[in-house]
Amino acid sequence: MVERVPVRSCVRRGASIDLVLDRGRENRSQFVMSFAKGGRQAIFWQTARTTKQARPAVAVPTARASGLTGLEVVVDSRERYAWKFPDSVTTRRGRLAAGDYAVLNGDTVAGAVERKSAADLVSSLTSGKLRFQLAALAALPHAAVVVEERYAKTIQHEVVRTSVVVEGLTECQVQFPNVPIVFCDTRALAQDWTYRFLAAAYTHAGQDDAGADYFGRLAAAPGLPPREPTAAEIRAWAVAEGISLSDRGRIPATVRAAYLDAHPAG
Repeated sequence: MVERVPVRSCVRRGASIDLVLDRGRENRSQFVMSFAKGGRQAIFWQTARTTKQARPAVAVPTARASGLTGLEVVVDSRERYAWKFPDSVTTRRGRLAAGDYAVLNGDTVAGAVERKSAADLVSSLTSGKLRFQLAALAALPHAAVVVEERYAKTIQHEVVRTSVVVEGLTECQVQFPNVPIVFCDTRALAQDWTYRFLAAAYTHAGQDDAGADYFGRLAAAPGLPPREPTAAEIRAWAVAEGISLSDRGRIPATVRAAYLDAHPAG
């Protein structure tokens, strides 16, 4: 054991674990769990610095999203004037329980997007319909709401006050933080964003399956060894138990053993 640092956040995302430590520098990193050939366990670790060096700031690429050579998007049968996607994407009509566009991982929805115009967004927000739609989207692994308008233009409604729209949108985002509401200036940008979002959701669906397999196999493996008690903790316990012990020097093995017997590892 080299160092023990308090953890601020540890969140599993598919086959990876995002780790944030409680310290000022070098506090963010990611572990990606996998299995190599022959079933050998493999763990890849990268910090925020190495990620930044590997993916420098560049313009939005024109290549296929996520490097996919083919992607099938399910368009809700109730969707009128459906969006158009690149030639590498095939579409088919189907009834979706949530969202207007979706990609499937087998028979389950891997990701979905709810399409909104500025007028439709405000109307569904004031009527309460938007919250039901967000609740259905939140149950999916990956989902988003895409608006074909700028945020500044959306909140300037002819009838509904700006404060009502803004407060309603912020309340929805707090209530459903895993379903972002994305404002795209034009229809073309909304289509491109949706295409890349669905492609990423489809790609991560395979990683989520790998993660479930990994953590299922890991559940039977032994965990980390328990933390060794400090000398101060043992001395404080000994005083409370009435055991005579000097304030300095090494702690006798019998006292340490008694402490461990009184505090079994959970």
